[in-house]
Amino acid sequence: MDIQSASSVVLQALTQATSQDTAVLKPAEEQLRQWETQPGFYSVLLSIFNNHLLDVNVRWLAVLYFKNGIDRYWRRVAPHALSEEEKSSLRAGLITNFNEPVNQIATQIAVLIAKVARLDCPRQWPELIPILLESVKVQDSLQQHRALLTFYHVTKTLASKRLATDRRLFQDLASSIYSFACSLWNHHTDTFLQQICTGDQQAALSSLERTLLSLKVLRKLTVHGFIEPHNNMEVMGFLNAVFERLKQFLECCRQFGPGSLCREKLEKTIILFTKVLLDFLEYHPWPFIPLIQRSLEFAVSYVFTEVGEGVVFERFIVQCMNLIKMIVKNEAYKPAKNIEDSKPENLEAHKIKTAFFTHQTLTEIGRRLVSKYFLLTEEELNMWEEDPESFAVEETGGDSWKYSLRPCTEVLFLDIFHNYSQTLTPVLLEMVQNLQGPSNVEDPVQMLMKDAVYNAVGLAAYELFDNVDFDQWFKNQLLGELQISHNRYKLIRRRVIWLIGQWISVKFKPELRPLLYEVILSLMQDPDLVVTLPVDDFEFRTEQFLPYLESIFSLLFQLLQQVNECDTKMQVLHVISCVIERVSIQIRPYAGCLVQYLPILWKQSEEHNMLRCAILTTLIHLIQGLGAESKNLYPFLLPVIQLSTDVSQPPHVYLLEDGLELWLVTLENSPAITPELLRIFQNMSALLELSSENVRTCFQIINAYIYLSATDFLQNYAEALCRSFCELLRDITTEGQVQVLKVVEIAIKVSPVLGSHMFQPLLPAVLRGIVEGEVSLNTVHVPRLPVHDQLLGSMIEMWVDRMDNITQPERRKLSALALMSLLPSDNRFVIL
Repeated sequence: MDIQSASSVVLQALTQATSQDTAVLKPAEEQLRQWETQPGFYSVLLSIFNNHLLDVNVRWLAVLYFKNGIDRYWRRVAPHALSEEEKSSLRAGLITNFNEPVNQIATQIAVLIAKVARLDCPRQWPELIPILLESVKVQDSLQQHRALLTFYHVTKTLASKRLATDRRLFQDLASSIYSFACSLWNHHTDTFLQQICTGDQQAALSSLERTLLSLKVLRKLTVHGFIEPHNNMEVMGFLNAVFERLKQFLECCRQFGPGSLCREKLEKTIILFTKVLLDFLEYHPWPFIPLIQRSLEFAVSYVFTEVGEGVVFERFIVQCMNLIKMIVKNEAYKPAKNIEDSKPENLEAHKIKTAFFTHQTLTEIGRRLVSKYFLLTEEELNMWEEDPESFAVEETGGDSWKYSLRPCTEVLFLDIFHNYSQTLTPVLLEMVQNLQGPSNVEDPVQMLMKDAVYNAVGLAAYELFDNVDFDQWFKNQLLGELQISHNRYKLIRRRVIWLIGQWISVKFKPELRPLLYEVILSLMQDPDLVVTLPVDDFEFRTEQFLPYLESIFSLLFQLLQQVNECDTKMQVLHVISCVIERVSIQIRPYAGCLVQYLPILWKQSEEHNMLRCAILTTLIHLIQGLGAESKNLYPFLLPVIQLSTDVSQPPHVYLLEDGLELWLVTLENSPAITPELLRIFQNMSALLELSSENVRTCFQIINAYIYLSATDFLQNYAEALCRSFCELLRDITTEGQVQVLKVVEIAIKVSPVLGSHMFQPLLPAVLRGIVEGEVSLNTVHVPRLPVHDQLLGSMIEMWVDRMDNITQPERRKLSALALMSLLPSDNRFVIL
């Protein structure tokens, strides 16, 4: 493809490919797809996106096509690979200048250069890094930024390579450029701080962007560029400098209000500083030992003392807590159980931690965690008032302790309490003692404090086992607090029932449970409180629970209807499933309302596959509880099974495992086969083709059909099943092959004539299973089956030939007896 002549044609196609009119768009995309493998196409794309006079959308599309082409055609072994000559020309053109004016396009160009670097640098592209290093020094602000942006993406990509040779190459690169990268970072950082002092915010913002990019480069070089970073003075010097820079940047936060662009960039840079420390700690725990003391001092002072007031923000607090947590939990910082087996590094780290976590420090951390970070915020309380259900989902739905303050705080509390329980147990018990008796509903501070302290006692239940007489506490205080009906006291009622849920499996006398059930019944009738109750922690003994079954099951069903959030419905369904599983057939008198509602809920949850999974689980337990009566659910149940196990339907990805379990349970509780139940077996052939981890359940389903109605089942499906088994035997493990043969064995046992006729192609394999002791078919019946003489002869010959392969005496004896049982037969192959 000649660049000069093709440029206008490609440009026209790209222009049409940006059209909103599909009649114009589709042919253009097809044309571009055909050109992807044409020599010179990517050179034309390069010339187009480097032309700043063209439409931005066209240039953007040209970059994307170029980037996708790297993935498909840059490698020498790829089909239609680019020639070495064209690649050399493209590499040169990509780094001719760094003056892209559009930020989004500049980022994409940086990414595609990094993609090429991943494949070619340094061997085929040795000039890349030197050119980037020179380009970041230029005075032109735009070129400097674009070069630095590219430098970062190249460094990031090279650092991600994991082959040993690639890692050595990156380490060589890091050693050669680390000093320059540190100087570059220090220069931009100092420039930013000076501009902040002079009040030049616009210039400061530009310098801050360069500080951020150069810090990103240093992060990758520091974490991934050195085998023994603690032996490199520049690396350790940079890491120590991070603490000072963090303090400077945190002080800068005082000058900018929340929400301002400069404050946003500052916070982003501060978080990146903490990521440098966290990454280094994760990848190099022993080289991090000299930084333990300083890290703990820094994090604790900003999070648990007045130092951080007015400058810290939530994400920074989370990062500091993660830093403390990783140091406290790190196995490399703990001595071995036998001190003599400990390495010097373990002992040194443990000594530093022990010296830092004094009784006074631990006490202050423990108190602050509970009295400051465990407190519900005004925003959370308002959410509870306005939307209790959303509040409950939000509180329990933190995706990860790494990024959300509340779960992060709770995890840090647990880790510190576990490691320093002797010091922190008296502190927490004192806080409990100070809150004895009912709280004053007119004192919101006291109410919030009690909620926080009870939260801590619940989280530390296992650690407090020997120090808290929970039964007495329940009877003397907690029970009374559950019975206080004032609206403002709902905060404490909710926390108390959660607290009991935490302790009930740790230390709670069974005889107290009926008392608890009475209170739960009253709590579940409070519409503002019930949706926030931790119902998933509900536990009971069946015999004690039965007197309350009707009332609680009815209230759970009402709750299921009332709530709107998908997560809440799943929680309630989980509890309903647990109740049904425990009480089994006792649920039958009360299940009618649920049976009527589940079809409605199933229809409403069409877009929520995880909720449908919860419905399937509930149905499994419901069918087991209803037994033969479950046949009344077939009009709803069988289409659900049909959909869940149909691999041609997209939802099967989520529903298949539970759907198969429901199918099996339905068969096991079916009083008789029905045409509809028989019809859904049409899904099985495709399921067997998957050969997935669910194949064992599929075999159980097939066996259930055979036991339920062998004649109807085999007449309808044995032929297709035999074909599936023949295919399956070629691809599955020995264990799987045995399972197939056992299905055939069961079919022949249950229906000797029909089973042996339908599965005749598999009989040699069955016999081989008998000979090898994997199948226990009663072979006395074999001569009476309508088996061809030649087949029978082959089977006996193979049997006799394999007798010596049986090593277990019991199986060898059984096989010999089975052979002897054939002797009375007048079959000529037996006699011969």
